[in-house]
Amino acid sequence: MKRASASLLPSITLEGSGPIYLQLAEWFRRAIAEGRLRPGQRVPSTRALADELGVSRLPVLGAYEQLHAEGYLESFTGAGTCVAAAIPHEGPATPRRRPARTPSASATPAPRRVAARVAAMAPPPQTWLESQGAFRMGVPALDHFPHGVWSRLLSRHARDIGTGALVYGDAMGHLPLREAIAEYLATVRAVHADAGQILITSGAQHGLQICAHALLDPGDRAWVEEPGYPGAHQALAAVDAVPVLVPVDADGLDVAAGLRRALTARLAYVTPSHHFPLGATMSAARRIELLQWATRTGGWIVEDDYDSEYRYGSKPVAALQGLDADARVIYVGTFSKVMFPALRLGYLVVPKDLLPTFRAVRDALDTCSPMLPQRVLHDFIREGHFARHIRRMRVLYAARRAATQAAIQRYLPDVLQVVGAAAGMQLTALLPPEIDDVALSQRAAQVGVSVRPLSPCYRGEARRGGLILGYGGVDERAIEEGVRRLRRCM
Repeated sequence: MKRASASLLPSITLEGSGPIYLQLAEWFRRAIAEGRLRPGQRVPSTRALADELGVSRLPVLGAYEQLHAEGYLESFTGAGTCVAAAIPHEGPATPRRRPARTPSASATPAPRRVAARVAAMAPPPQTWLESQGAFRMGVPALDHFPHGVWSRLLSRHARDIGTGALVYGDAMGHLPLREAIAEYLATVRAVHADAGQILITSGAQHGLQICAHALLDPGDRAWVEEPGYPGAHQALAAVDAVPVLVPVDADGLDVAAGLRRALTARLAYVTPSHHFPLGATMSAARRIELLQWATRTGGWIVEDDYDSEYRYGSKPVAALQGLDADARVIYVGTFSKVMFPALRLGYLVVPKDLLPTFRAVRDALDTCSPMLPQRVLHDFIREGHFARHIRRMRVLYAARRAATQAAIQRYLPDVLQVVGAAAGMQLTALLPPEIDDVALSQRAAQVGVSVRPLSPCYRGEARRGGLILGYGGVDERAIEEGVRRLRRCM
């Protein structure tokens, strides 16, 4: 620790392991910002300060040069080096000795304001995520992913990477990947679209954000399912849109209720193939009603098809987009559930007349998705690995779903009522009215069980509490133990 004479300027303390010139420059910045050095006040010459500190003159020269470049110091012929006169200064110089004063209004820091919409975007505390065990939602069977195949494809592209993968890519995404996705959706999901309508995103949530920015103005109303996916509310909050809560029953979104609550809403967000979180499938009659509403009013439909690949006991339900004759549906898909969440790739299917708008929004938000994983994913799909992986996972998840249902029937038959188990990688189990699902999920987290409470998925009054159990990333042995621990929490 080295100090300069107090008769020249306030005591300098150099601490830390960084270069001396950086420590010295930081000290001057703080002293000027805090008012200990005033505008126009002369500072020692580099030679004098080096002597006072007992250091070489070189680091002092380096610090002064940096401070000159940043505008903190200025030099005058015959007057030496001074604190820049343009530095803002509040009040006269502080005397050496004076009694403490009451802070004045000018000394009170201004409030640290942030956007009001952030409060609506922030999720509530999610204590159930503190546990990594059963039944963490949204996690696929990562131990069954073909890591070797993916690593080989990744290495191939990393070795032969060209400049095309290193520059900014197309805002719409890698064209060969978009072509592969368009063919896949036409075959498996009955989606009508060509590669030009596919827009690559960084996952489903990113896709929802793009839709909100492209389609909604502040104050616009949008139908959202009640209960529903919290991420949809976050996307609406980001553009100051107003959510209109529309109830969901066994046939999906209640379109008649939506018409009564907001006939002229600008947008409707739905999960028709597998409602989150109750698991309902939207009936054909409701689908037609929803499409008719969009055509009559000029509204838009955002169809979130987040895990449609996995359906048990029947063939996958065709996408709502395939029924859309008026190009009113924007289709949202993701690879997070069928591949792995860290891939951060998803896609939108955009009506052709909206392509310039969506391209502009995509480019403004984050330009483009990384090219290397897009190229690897293209090969993974084209070489057949993607289809084989989905087939294997469908069998595996069906077994894990059955194991979860059997364990619930064995240990908690009178407590949990299973709903929404026909598809996906999770099921919802309703609780008796007297049980607090949030408190129960907190107790479960303490014993290593991650169950998501149902009630926070309601934005209005929750009709009934429940637990959402993700079984995709849990083997059958852990499922059994998880349900046993859950019973102890009861």
